[in-house]
Amino acid sequence: MSEDTDNKMSREDRLAAKLRENLRRRKAQAREIGSESRESGLPKEDAKS
Repeated sequence: MSEDTDNKMSREDRLAAKLRENLRRRKAQAREIGSESRESGLPKEDAKS
């Protein structure tokens, strides 16, 4: 049974891989949203003086 667990990634490795995947996906979504707002000419935040 220990050979099977050695071949699989540890829990920490699996979690780290999922976190990296999630971060890449969220960054891509943020870039897409940012490019849409720039194309439409709408500011991201209201500029207050």
